[in-house]
Amino acid sequence: MTKRFLITGGAGFIGSAVVRYLVRETDYRVCVVDKLTYAGNLASLAPIANNPRYSFIRADIADAARMKDVFSSFQPDAVMHLAAESHVDRSIDGPAAFIETNIIGTYTLLETALAYWRKLSNGAQSAFRFHHISTDEVFGSLDADGCFTETTAYAPRSPYSASKAASDHLVRAWHHTYGLPVLITNCSNNYGPYHFPEKLIPLTIINGLEGKKLPVYGEGGNIRDWLYVEDHARALLCVLNGGRPGETYCIGGRSERANLDVVRAICALLDELAPSQAIGSRDSLIAFVADRPGHDLRYAIDPARICSELGWQPQESFESGLRKTVEWYLSNRSWWQAIRDNVYAGERLGVPA
Repeated sequence: MTKRFLITGGAGFIGSAVVRYLVRETDYRVCVVDKLTYAGNLASLAPIANNPRYSFIRADIADAARMKDVFSSFQPDAVMHLAAESHVDRSIDGPAAFIETNIIGTYTLLETALAYWRKLSNGAQSAFRFHHISTDEVFGSLDADGCFTETTAYAPRSPYSASKAASDHLVRAWHHTYGLPVLITNCSNNYGPYHFPEKLIPLTIINGLEGKKLPVYGEGGNIRDWLYVEDHARALLCVLNGGRPGETYCIGGRSERANLDVVRAICALLDELAPSQAIGSRDSLIAFVADRPGHDLRYAIDPARICSELGWQPQESFESGLRKTVEWYLSNRSWWQAIRDNVYAGERLGVPA
């Protein structure tokens, strides 16, 4: 019998990658629930939009009545919960939306899933999974040494990471208190095709193509562990199919890079793949700007558990994944130009007061 996956936030960056992967690589039926806020984009689902195993519902996960209807009509075997407000800078400017979606929305979804799960047969209850996709930012900041693991204590330091930490704790509580079979994954920074251009890598690519300044916070020394989004999609399916209920799995690309090094690598690729005499060397566009308030120094994930227990490994190195990403933006200007023209023009967010 074909499995039925309900994907919240499936029109977002990571969510759409998961949906495209599931429709392309499995025989599962996939229903996307997305509110289509500024970062939700049906164009990111265009490659699979006509597949009969895909369906879409525009809805807010904080709407309890609507979620009840979705569960009742679709009858999912699993929920992959990716719907979230996700940009740290936006959380600095307006934290309320992060509380509403990431905390209240997750609570509403858990309550709906629990009521639905309790009515399933014993076999269906055992097979059901509620998979909550989270972030490494819940762990706070690292010094020069060490990595985040599944046992790292939580220490969120932005409104965004605090809201995700709260949602993680809610998911664990619904497992331990009510028995709901849940899984939690915490991932490092994703990058790849269809990435909304408020984030470092797509913003740098697009600004570099347009000959605009490439903003780098502070001195560019903050370090992130980068994970190609399609590697992440494969990891999430590994966890959903093989992970143990109630457990957490950390997913990382083992690709730590300082922000300045990331920007310089993009500059080199743009100079190679899209040279411009008018713009010249893209390195000359780098502009150091006032740092983000409370900017965490370093994130790094040790993915040993998912690698050893579930057999997952990233297929892309940072270099190969970044090249694929730059090539995608060069070949899909219409996707990001529509965002530039109508949604987000590249302005600085989360500006220090």
